[in-house]
Amino acid sequence: MADRVGLGWRRELALGVWAHLDRIDLLELIADDYFSAPRREVEALETLARRVPVVIHGLGLGLASSGGVETCRLERMARLVERLRPESWSEHLAFVRAGGFEIGHLAAPPRTPSTVEAAARNLRRARAVVGTSPLVENIATLIDPPASCLSEASWIAQILEGSDCPLLLDLHNLYANAVNHGYDAVGFLDRIPIERVGAIHVSGGRWIPAPGGARVLDDHLHDVPEPVYGLLEEVAARARQPLTVILERDGAYPGMDRLLAQLDGLRGAVARGRNRRR
Repeated sequence: MADRVGLGWRRELALGVWAHLDRIDLLELIADDYFSAPRREVEALETLARRVPVVIHGLGLGLASSGGVETCRLERMARLVERLRPESWSEHLAFVRAGGFEIGHLAAPPRTPSTVEAAARNLRRARAVVGTSPLVENIATLIDPPASCLSEASWIAQILEGSDCPLLLDLHNLYANAVNHGYDAVGFLDRIPIERVGAIHVSGGRWIPAPGGARVLDDHLHDVPEPVYGLLEEVAARARQPLTVILERDGAYPGMDRLLAQLDGLRGAVARGRNRRR
């Protein structure tokens, strides 16, 4: 299989996507948008999946929680996977609820051996219920989770080993964390099992004021910044497996021509990395 570059499916982009399917290698669907959707919407997705390869991305399972993921949530994912037959499905290494309360965003737990084991246990259970292993995604966080004793790279690597799951490597999240917490993003790539990267997310964010200096907020509302293209080139130079790169955009949508230009820019970054490796 060759390297591919795709786009996150959003209703606001539907007309442009249908008009340019020849320039989009695959689409990523947000699972949570369709768990309770009317039948006609799911049937429309089935039609879409017959025209272009699709993958499914979840937001609300909370796989990195110290508690177990509720069976009903996994079963909803399993039913959607059964209906759409995607190439893969994915979720975040985050917790989203605690003590019965919904937090409202993706939060990083303390990076400790106990949360490594809890996440691996949830992932093994997810595989048993859904039928296939999810790709798991690194998240962006404005603050390092307190009480951590493992680096982000080590924590992720241990979860991948304990769960035998592939990695959905979000390069804008990596860039944001590296800037916000003062570590080398390229060095991070050398400390994770690059052979486990099954897909890549890219997006854009913005600088926000914060105590001690500005920080990068991962908001998916802006174009992909140049450092992320550079990180994609670095991954392509290191990875031997085919790469699937997905551009995420969740609002402030530009014209389709600009999104397609970013897809071409991502293809160029992958090609430069491949040329370096050769």
